Amino acid sequence: MTAAGPTLPRAGGVLALVGIVLVAANLRTAVAALSPIYGDISADIPLSSLDVGIIGTLPPLCFALFGLLAPIFQRRLRVESLMVIALAAMVVGDALRALSASYPMLVLASALTFAGMGIGNVLLPPLVKKYFPGRIGPLTAVYATVMALFALLPPLVAVQVSENSGWRFSVGMWGVLAVLAIVPWIRLVAADRRSTPDPVTVEGVLPEADSALLGRARHAPLAWSLGLMFGVTAFNTYACFAWLPQILGDIAGLDQGDAGALLSLYTGMGIPASLLIPVIAVRVRNVGGIIVFGVSAFIVGYLGLLLLPTTALWLWVALIGVGPLLFPLALLLINKRSRTQRGAVALSGFVQGLGYLIGALGPLLVGVLHQMTGEWTAPLILLLASTASVLLVVRVVSRPRFIEDDWHRSPRSV
Repeated sequence: MTAAGPTLPRAGGVLALVGIVLVAANLRTAVAALSPIYGDISADIPLSSLDVGIIGTLPPLCFALFGLLAPIFQRRLRVESLMVIALAAMVVGDALRALSASYPMLVLASALTFAGMGIGNVLLPPLVKKYFPGRIGPLTAVYATVMALFALLPPLVAVQVSENSGWRFSVGMWGVLAVLAIVPWIRLVAADRRSTPDPVTVEGVLPEADSALLGRARHAPLAWSLGLMFGVTAFNTYACFAWLPQILGDIAGLDQGDAGALLSLYTGMGIPASLLIPVIAVRVRNVGGIIVFGVSAFIVGYLGLLLLPTTALWLWVALIGVGPLLFPLALLLINKRSRTQRGAVALSGFVQGLGYLIGALGPLLVGVLHQMTGEWTAPLILLLASTASVLLVVRVVSRPRFIEDDWHRSPRSV
């Protein structure tokens, strides 16, 4: 046994690799599966702008809540067993979404699906560390790329499948991916008969947030600044997942298929950002230029939709898709702006907790503004203004300092 995890036979390592890749394929598909076909769903389940906005808030809310609960669940369950439960929740949630006969049932089923995804988000890093302790970097890049690639699929195929087989099949078919992903983890659970504590628990790869450290982070300008950057990115990302197809249909006259294809373009722009931004950011001393570039892409894209919605529409959508490069940058800065693991855990807990709460407001506020005005001008101005707010914290985030520096200067330090 290694310090970081058990020594596996080759077959076990291959099984774990397959399981990790299949889990990654499930962690974003359900988020973008509904928005391209809300028109079809509305024929059976009437949906107002507020209704759509509420559904759009569920992913970040569930990711935040169940991300925090995952370490608590893991006290009594091996990480593999908990992953099986998370995937089972996705299967049941997708099935119930497809069978929904009312709006409350659609919401509850979606929440169950996103709860499973939220737990899966947290479990993947420790699973990589447990089974591939010497290849954490490459395996992380693999599963992050798989997540981005599979986020492209629902907008590309949802409309066509809905037209040919009905919206219920279009929504429920993604549960098949979760069924496939369960298989290797069930086999790994069955093969693991050890009575000793799970190495993941021993090493604290899934540590609970330390309340004292979170309290310190709450008084650090760096934590609030990173949280704002993360939150604004989530605010815009989930608002676009929920509303971009309908916005494009209304302002540019696109049908569901073309709007879904552009949603895939928006999602696909995150793939090169996820691969390149961490590599670039670790090589530069000041990341301010990267932040300004991301904010500028957001602003130009939104201005294009506002002022020239029927000209170079693909360009405006692509630019809005470039803006979320701030997300991988924020995750990288959590490690770069902390000296210790405890500092990184506290900073990560505060930044992601605050960020996902801000992000949950995006789809809801866009829906409320659209329902109040009947147009998309006010929602687009809101999104544009939110991205511009990141410029207020560029200096704090870019400064090469550490979260622990703020703790030592704070009179509230514990």
